[in-house]
Amino acid sequence: MAASWTGKTGSIFALACAGFLALSPAGAQSLPGEGRTVRIAVGDTLGATRMHDHILETAFRKLGYKTAETQINPTLFFQAAALGDLDMLSGLNFPQREPQFKTVEKQLATIGDGTIIEGGINGYLIDKKTADANNITQLDQLKDPKIAAALAADGKVNLINCDPGWSCGDVVEYQLDKFGLKNTIKSVRGKYEALMAEAIGRALRGEPTLYYAWSPSWVMDKLVPGKDVVWLPTPFDAVPPNLKVSTSALVSGVKGCAGGQDPCRMALGQWNYMPVANRDFLAKNPAIRRFLELARYPRDTWAKWEGVIAADSSPRAIRAAGDSWIKENQTLFDGWIAEATAAR
Repeated sequence: MAASWTGKTGSIFALACAGFLALSPAGAQSLPGEGRTVRIAVGDTLGATRMHDHILETAFRKLGYKTAETQINPTLFFQAAALGDLDMLSGLNFPQREPQFKTVEKQLATIGDGTIIEGGINGYLIDKKTADANNITQLDQLKDPKIAAALAADGKVNLINCDPGWSCGDVVEYQLDKFGLKNTIKSVRGKYEALMAEAIGRALRGEPTLYYAWSPSWVMDKLVPGKDVVWLPTPFDAVPPNLKVSTSALVSGVKGCAGGQDPCRMALGQWNYMPVANRDFLAKNPAIRRFLELARYPRDTWAKWEGVIAADSSPRAIRAAGDSWIKENQTLFDGWIAEATAAR
């Protein structure tokens, strides 16, 4: 009996030890990011991608990673990431960034199908007052000096374009040339937010305004297409030869297209925010890759975030909007975390 009792005692002790080890940190399954840091690049302009970045960083920390954030012009990101100095950037607009990406695609990769589920639109807008008064329903009508004079006394209309270095600005320059608009339209490139703040003020004062923009964007919350401004269709598809475009610029269901046109010919077909990351980094971090593939949101969500940015672009407001989305979509978010963890 004594020998039997000793054997049982040993078995019980062994089971207790096994249970303790399973519950202890050493015995617990480690998180995929344990001991690793993600070097995240964020763009140097405001936009809803900041909310997306906050959601990503929250998720990466739950996966065990530490995060280090660097603000950088997207144009400079490609070379930095290719050299291994940065790991990823979550929101580069494609196809506009395609030419730059092609130069480093051996080192970098795009992930997933884009973070805007329905994709975005982009093109040219004019204040509705001027468009209605002069029956302007096409961008190329501005070739007419008389119509151009309705927007600028000297007949040379300022078009607010993208930041220098932004690929969208190169598309605009190319199209102005192809559409024969260089004699009557002057492309103005500078810090987009500052230029658009002035343009918004002019439009709200009832003054002629012409600019390039995209949706979803904070600009759409300030100047609403169909109410304050209208989209001006382009006369035909025209893209730089180094830009890969798979869809027509004709887009159906565009709200606020001049003259109620549907479809509306935009500057380009639908675009999207694509995560781009270093290939070696992705190979070593399958959990990150999987989460980036899953983290996508409806266009309405992006539009809501852009509205937040338009009202308050402080880090506090951005964090609050990101945290609010996680709380309202906790089951979905937790599912993404589970799938990413399983991809280790």
